Amino acid sequence: MDELFNPRAVAVIGATPKEGKVGNTLLKNLSKFKGKLYAVNPHYKEVLGVKCYPSVKDIPDDVDLAVIAIPAKVVPKVLEECGEKGVKAVVIISAGFREVGNYKLEMEIVEMCKRYGIKMVGPNCLGIVNTSNGLNATFSGVEPLRGRIALVSQSGALIIAMMDWAIANNIGFSKIVSLGNKAHLNESDFIEYLSKDEETEVIALYVEGIEEGSRFMEVAEKCRKPIVAIKSGKTSAGAKAVSSHTGSLAGSYEACRTAFKQCGVVEAESVEELFDFSTVLSYVKGFRGGVAIVTNSGGPAVMASDAVEKFDLNLASFERETVERLRSIAPHGNVYNPVDVLGDADAERFCRALDIVERDRNVGLILSILSPTATVDGVKVAERLVRSSKKVVGCFMGGKSFEKAVRILRENGIANFSDPVRAVKAVASVKFYGKKRRKEFVRFDVDVRKVRELLRRGLYFEVVRVYGIPVPPYGIARSAEEALEIADRIGYPVAMKVVSPKITHKTDVGCVKLNVKRCDVVKTFYEILKRAEEFGDVEGVMIQKMMPAGKEVIVGMKRDPSFGPLVMFGMGGIYVEVFRDVSFRIAPLSKEDAEDMVREVKAYRILQGVRGEKPSDVNAVVDVILRVSQMVTDLKEILELDINPIFVYEKGCCAVDVKVIV
Repeated sequence: MDELFNPRAVAVIGATPKEGKVGNTLLKNLSKFKGKLYAVNPHYKEVLGVKCYPSVKDIPDDVDLAVIAIPAKVVPKVLEECGEKGVKAVVIISAGFREVGNYKLEMEIVEMCKRYGIKMVGPNCLGIVNTSNGLNATFSGVEPLRGRIALVSQSGALIIAMMDWAIANNIGFSKIVSLGNKAHLNESDFIEYLSKDEETEVIALYVEGIEEGSRFMEVAEKCRKPIVAIKSGKTSAGAKAVSSHTGSLAGSYEACRTAFKQCGVVEAESVEELFDFSTVLSYVKGFRGGVAIVTNSGGPAVMASDAVEKFDLNLASFERETVERLRSIAPHGNVYNPVDVLGDADAERFCRALDIVERDRNVGLILSILSPTATVDGVKVAERLVRSSKKVVGCFMGGKSFEKAVRILRENGIANFSDPVRAVKAVASVKFYGKKRRKEFVRFDVDVRKVRELLRRGLYFEVVRVYGIPVPPYGIARSAEEALEIADRIGYPVAMKVVSPKITHKTDVGCVKLNVKRCDVVKTFYEILKRAEEFGDVEGVMIQKMMPAGKEVIVGMKRDPSFGPLVMFGMGGIYVEVFRDVSFRIAPLSKEDAEDMVREVKAYRILQGVRGEKPSDVNAVVDVILRVSQMVTDLKEILELDINPIFVYEKGCCAVDVKVIV
């Protein structure tokens, strides 16, 4: 990737002296580039003081990076010339490829890049930026500030807006990448590079679709830097807009959201949150202890305290010595957390309160909320926060009055917010990132070749049993006599169900009968076969013992085209789609993943036992989730799976029904 961000020589192909054209803006933006700069256009000998050549092949020096801004139909020819020249990387600004349905042309340039070993950004992108060496290979009219946040976005227009907003808020960037159509290099490639980039502290990401979901998760999990991401295309309308924007598959938002959670990516809901979280995480990677709030204004402190609880943080419990010292400087204020030194406090009293709170061993981070009263000097408070030995976040709730103070905070890497709730939510992103951990996946010994044969024959109950998931006693009858024999052996009453890979929803076509007595077994056997005749490929009729009712849960899976098997757990039975009390993870799962899935649903309280009921066997449920995780990882031909209901007892559990789509 160094050839992209640290090239020695750059050629702008499509450079032009015409104002307002992309090739013109590119040359202007690259005027501060510290390496060699060349222009390519057969119609000019010089553009904006830069020597211009008819072809990239005519440039006498080696060229590391070519920035291409020409009509789409000419791109393959120019790309071939770049390959013959030995150009190592290209940024293709040109549009007119997959995003307008021209897949063939896009594949042509991808194959060409592979043939010549060229790294390609785009096409249909804004360009790239490295603020450390003056490389602004974009057609944006905004010059970004230098900072520690790397911005990777699928939308070029959003980058321009973000850069403009960031300048107004004194936020800088290390690198900026507009992914465009992601035909060659994608978000995973850049996360991998930026995780080792010494100039980057945080990676901010805007994506519309993630094609290589498994690789993304692997790269994000290994990344030792915080990643903050926005995923658009969450609704059907949004997904449709994504497709027309960059030709991407939006994929399942639930899968993407689950992937973020599993691999430690902090999800933002808006551009504002993207920068809120990124700014805090560039300065605070984690903290031990609780949050302490120090303020000269009670109302905002109450709002902040509410937000601390809402976003699952903890207010620090002060040591006795801290409380006594605070009382000595603010006898009429609130000396417990949140600390209110009152509205008449000057900067000296406020800073003394900070000194005292800072020494408390139970405090991990200080949120300093300051209102612009006539008595307080915001600059002095800001200067004191810069010297703090603890992690600090500012909430200077003023505009013009605190302009200089806020600038001091931001110049020293301290995030400041004008809203206490925003501030606390940003701090919560630090806590989430701090939970990121390496995981060990659980494996069970299973004969996968044998299971595949069972799957082919539609013997889904047997597939589940072979994977070690408890099922009721059962047998498969191919004659009425065999049905009676099996039923006699396992005991009455029994359930009878058709076995066929062609019939998924057996109940809907009358091929399931429950609580069947001995006198009805033969008649029911023939009834089920008659109803199943029209579908064909009938393996037999399953005779299954009716199990005593337990707490009903569901374990299921839907295979996402990008991320793979999305495993679901939740309240089971016929109302699962009504209550939607479910949690998700992407397989393969660790034991911690499975345990978290169970704890996340509201039904967990029911499993724990309510109103004097004895608790159900949660460990047995966790074991089923882990075995399903391996099953759907091993058997990629399973597209969807429902084990519903699973009866959970005080000891153990039992999978009563299984639906599979292959």
